[in-house]
Amino acid sequence: MIKLAKSRLSFGAVLGAILFMILQVSCDLFLPTVTANIVDKGIAQNNIGYIWNQGIMMIIVSIVGVAAAAGNVYFASTQSMKLGAKIRSDLFKKVINFSSEDIDKFGEASLNTRTTNDVVQIQNVMVQILRMMLMSPIMLIGAGILAYIKSPRLTSSFAIAIPVLAVAVMIVMFFAVPLFKSLQKKTDDINLVFREGLTGVRVIRAFNQDDFEQERFDKANKDFANTGMRVFTIVSFIMPIMTLVLSFTNVGIIWLGGKLVSAQALQVGNLLSFITYSAQILISFMMLSLIFVFIPRASASAARINEVLDVKDSITDPKNPVSTTSETKQPSLKFDHVNFRYANAEKLALEDVDFEAKGGQTVAIIGGTGSGKSSLVNLIPRLFDPESGEISLNGVDIKDMTQHDLHAQISITQQKAILFSGTIRENMLFSKPDATDEEIWHALDVAQASDFIKNDKDAGLDYIVEQNGENFSGGQRQRLVIARTILKPADVYIFDDSFSALDFKTDSELRMALNHDEQVSRGISVIVAQRISTVASADLILVLDNGQVVGKGTHQELVENNPIYQDIMNSQIKKEEGGLIDAK
Repeated sequence: MIKLAKSRLSFGAVLGAILFMILQVSCDLFLPTVTANIVDKGIAQNNIGYIWNQGIMMIIVSIVGVAAAAGNVYFASTQSMKLGAKIRSDLFKKVINFSSEDIDKFGEASLNTRTTNDVVQIQNVMVQILRMMLMSPIMLIGAGILAYIKSPRLTSSFAIAIPVLAVAVMIVMFFAVPLFKSLQKKTDDINLVFREGLTGVRVIRAFNQDDFEQERFDKANKDFANTGMRVFTIVSFIMPIMTLVLSFTNVGIIWLGGKLVSAQALQVGNLLSFITYSAQILISFMMLSLIFVFIPRASASAARINEVLDVKDSITDPKNPVSTTSETKQPSLKFDHVNFRYANAEKLALEDVDFEAKGGQTVAIIGGTGSGKSSLVNLIPRLFDPESGEISLNGVDIKDMTQHDLHAQISITQQKAILFSGTIRENMLFSKPDATDEEIWHALDVAQASDFIKNDKDAGLDYIVEQNGENFSGGQRQRLVIARTILKPADVYIFDDSFSALDFKTDSELRMALNHDEQVSRGISVIVAQRISTVASADLILVLDNGQVVGKGTHQELVENNPIYQDIMNSQIKKEEGGLIDAK
């Protein structure tokens, strides 16, 4: 936790919190002495003037103490909130640059928990540190010294009270700390189940698995709740133990103090102030103990956060990046005997992939489920890095380029159509921030997406997009995402199975519009598809099977000599209609 805090806290603000706390504690420690003076020198001697004088001083000291407490609370709260904000910002910045492999290592539910719940634990403890952890030792030492000054003999009562409290706190920590760590893990579990339930709600309802999912969530929820109840029940024992010890201590002090007063070895005012100081000592000790109970939970959260921040990026920029652009030459994309394997996988996901494409050409990738189609296109923007071989863009190995420069030359439509809440215009500007409305409408026209937008004449580009684009059908979402992709000027346009929700007519019209679009036709189009009709017009078709390129050529060439391509085609159309597929 120190590692997270030291570079993100303001030294001046922390110093301010310390100074205000010292002032507050000084005022709190001074008040019992004033009370003792009022009793011994004012009330006992019937000195009204002295009582008024000390009373006014007490009010002034109290006001200063309240102001100091407010100052400490201000610095403590603002610093803890700023610390949380900085940690969340650093986590988001780190995660947003993760490769897919890095994200899979933690899981989305766990990353959500670490960014929210774990950060809150650190914020809460930081407030307590800047408040109670600063106040407790100062109060403990100060009250102890002043209590000893008032009556050295009465301080012997602490010889029993403090050890009893220390043993009680150690027992509580022994049982509570492991449960606090377990509680954070169970937070991950409940977030995972809840997130899966939300994202898969349609599937759950479609298969009538509402009861099963409810039971699954209840199990995780009860496990979390039971662990929480156990740990906080254990921690709750501290307060009654403290009250019991404090009560017995006060009884002992009053009993022994009464004897000293009757023997005129101690004044009544000093006895009253000693009782106050004893309460301050025991309460300070208890607050300090509570801090050490909750710090382990925050430490567990800090360790989980540091695990994310300390991850060595699996995909990094080169020390001496090469700048490349195709503005003055034809774009090119080349896979040179590329092998790729997922983390901890025994088998290669892609083996010896080798092809080359030039600007104006379309490369289509087809194959069965799990053949490696998406894995191949994800290598182009370096979402993953190959195990061996080289991928070059415009004659430069993509590993020799910065990720920013690489992504600037690539525009991609992922397999899952992702839209952000906002408006259609805001979603389109995501790919090209300076795009004009005319350019956006052109991209929507090419993607066959303008018709259903123009139906609402009042909204137009200000048409509201709900979270995840839930107010659009699957085909409409795909067309909007395709429009966002082709709006961006790029050398390589990747369409990862992004025509699957389109009917044959829309699919055909969209591909024809792409072929006639000046910006897209200048670059290289890489299309992943399941339909033969979608890939038939491509300049180069790669047929994948179990991660290997088992066929490469035009539609006509593959129809004539590739059995797997023939099987795919025959599974989609009747054999007697096989010759009706038009490669043009």
